[in-house]
Amino acid sequence: MLILLKNKHTLQIDDFYFKCIIGKKGTSKKKLEGDLKTPVGTFYLEHLYYRKDRIKKPETKLKCIPIQKYMVWCNDTNYPKKYNRLINHDKKVSHEKLFRKDHKYDLLIPIKYNFKKNILGKGSCIFLHLTQNYMPTAGCIALSEKDFLILLKLINKNTKIKIN
Repeated sequence: MLILLKNKHTLQIDDFYFKCIIGKKGTSKKKLEGDLKTPVGTFYLEHLYYRKDRIKKPETKLKCIPIQKYMVWCNDTNYPKKYNRLINHDKKVSHEKLFRKDHKYDLLIPIKYNFKKNILGKGSCIFLHLTQNYMPTAGCIALSEKDFLILLKLINKNTKIKIN
């Protein structure tokens, strides 16, 4: 199964087309931390993280992990062993909170960009997540909740996303 980013406003899976939005500055083959670009390439997806206090566990073949208040994703280049990883909240480490007041991360799937043997400063926290207004992201790909829930029914742990 392949999710294809057709352009900055369209994701395609088989015959399904979803409206989306990407990084404010488009896509890049040379993604850097904080550049507001979505990385180009083909990547596996991680697990589904969801806010069980807001959304019931979605129908999906992905492993589902409820988001807890202490969960954050490290984007701090000063901590190589934690960089681009899910960690417990640490005030000393720069991070992206997963348990947010807004609804962007009520559903989120980390895209395995710069993931296995990550390179400091090459970019972190690249997620598929929710949007309500299709405003450009900091590098992620965002969809409406309705479309995200449909996408979850179509994908599995072997699904890849291709970003051109």
